[in-house]
Amino acid sequence: MQFRSRRPRCAPVPVVEHHPETALTSRRPASVAEAGQEVRQAIAAGHAIYPVGGQTQWDLGLPPSKPGILLDTRRLDGIIDYPASDMTITVRAGMTVAQLQTTLAREKQRLPIDVPHADRATVGGIIATNTSGARRHAWGTLRDYVIGISVVNDEGHEIKAGGRVVKNVAGYDLCKLFVGSMGTLGIITQVTFKLRPLPAEQALFAFPCSPTEIDNALTLLHDSKTRPVMIELLSPSAAQMLAGKFQDRWPADWSVVVGFEDNADALRWQVRTLIQELGGRFSVSGVLGSCADPVWQALAEFPANCDSPLSFKAGVPASAVTMFCPEVAEILHPVQLQVHARNGIVVGHCQSEDSADRLRKVRELAMSLGGHVVVTRCPLQWKTTEFIWGPPSGDAWLMRAIKDKLDPRGLFNPGRHFV
Repeated sequence: MQFRSRRPRCAPVPVVEHHPETALTSRRPASVAEAGQEVRQAIAAGHAIYPVGGQTQWDLGLPPSKPGILLDTRRLDGIIDYPASDMTITVRAGMTVAQLQTTLAREKQRLPIDVPHADRATVGGIIATNTSGARRHAWGTLRDYVIGISVVNDEGHEIKAGGRVVKNVAGYDLCKLFVGSMGTLGIITQVTFKLRPLPAEQALFAFPCSPTEIDNALTLLHDSKTRPVMIELLSPSAAQMLAGKFQDRWPADWSVVVGFEDNADALRWQVRTLIQELGGRFSVSGVLGSCADPVWQALAEFPANCDSPLSFKAGVPASAVTMFCPEVAEILHPVQLQVHARNGIVVGHCQSEDSADRLRKVRELAMSLGGHVVVTRCPLQWKTTEFIWGPPSGDAWLMRAIKDKLDPRGLFNPGRHFV
């Protein structure tokens, strides 16, 4: 997929407060004990701790607010335990997602989470940011797969939650607390995942549709007898990633991409059934087996494969997608949109340098539908709490209470999140 390289020459909006220069000293501990020692030294020096992995999502959030240690976890890697017959694996948090998936593939297993830059993204990093992609429609998110976790706390001690077996139900499920915590509650050092088998076969189908046809297309797929693992809606400019993968030229219109993963017999039945249900109303192109890999990869990389001035992630009710997305495309034109249609997740890359002003209208629209908007990438001078995260949600007080309880010193990632 080709993106225009446009860097903002100026930032007329929003007017932001001055962010002081923040000195960060990098450390790369080779063990949990060394990580704990770094925490204790930071406490003694009055410094902060900023946990990082492959830094594939460093743009997310606000700038660091005080001097401290950039604690790189990539030396904390490797497999701790892999009882493949139990379909669980325990790994260090610095292991890259690509290394993890390669290891699992040898046993015909996988973690079914789509991760951009998997060769750089670490296990701890994707958990801290709760990374997910197109397959979440069928397979869920990381909160469905993390069954055990170890974290270095604000005293430099390693604490554990969950376990290494799927049926571990003792105590509170603290694992989910650290998924999406943005590194504000501690340093993730070790994770246990439950796994799924690799599918025997895969297939992808795509078809263009006009804005007025989007609702009919998504309704048809919702009512289908088939069970897609992915239903993606792409704006016209984003859909050009399909050119050459399904056919040489792709119409300049909205597009729907449907993915299937199953055994050979079930997949053939679903393919036949879907084509019958579409009934010739759309011009469908398909790819099977390994030929579908480039499309899966392009969809997984979409959230990160861009140098646009502004990127965002919106969440609205799935029922509002067909109204929300065409209007967003009109407000922010030119914009590239990838939509997890049955989950209401919208990823956008804005190509205009004045898009910050117009994003406020998009946020107002999302909120009117019961949704939200988070800015995932923008120039430093645009970053304020309100612009990045939007108005505080109703549970903000609870998030702050948890932060105060688990990190009373404000040691981890101060300033990066709104808590």
